[in-house]
Amino acid sequence: MTNKTYNVLFLCTGNTARSILAESILNKEGGGRFKAYSAGSQPKGEINPHALKELEALGYPATGFSSKNWDVFAKPDAPQMDFIFTVCDSAAGEACPVWIGHPMTAHWGVEDPAAAVGTDVQIQRAFASAARFLKNRITAFVSLPLASIDRMALETRLRQIGAMKGSTAPDGKPA
Repeated sequence: MTNKTYNVLFLCTGNTARSILAESILNKEGGGRFKAYSAGSQPKGEINPHALKELEALGYPATGFSSKNWDVFAKPDAPQMDFIFTVCDSAAGEACPVWIGHPMTAHWGVEDPAAAVGTDVQIQRAFASAARFLKNRITAFVSLPLASIDRMALETRLRQIGAMKGSTAPDGKPA
């Protein structure tokens, strides 16, 4: 068994909600085997307060986050990523930087809770739903035998995780 810590980057356009939720959830659920980060192609510069409220409600860390550009992780001195997951459809379709080390990638699209409208209860329900779908994907991911599975099988499993309930792909398949 390996003692490797896997670096994982969650990407979204604004880096205010879904990618932040995923970063916090993986850092806790990963039990030290994973170090999660998040970034956006067009970061808004602030974290959505509903995302932080949802993390607190679920018992996940809700401090220390920043909305940052994904270029931060393409620099030579950046941590080398093992996995990169897009969590919004627009980021999945954008031209990404060249990632050092050729990490494995997959699309894990989840509906944007920051786009929810309505009462505070309805908006928080959208954040709870996004967090639940992301946690389900992350739970499946951390249970994979990363040290012993071949790359092709792992790529297949990562795509299957992206197609789990709550996927934003219209046919149930990752975009």
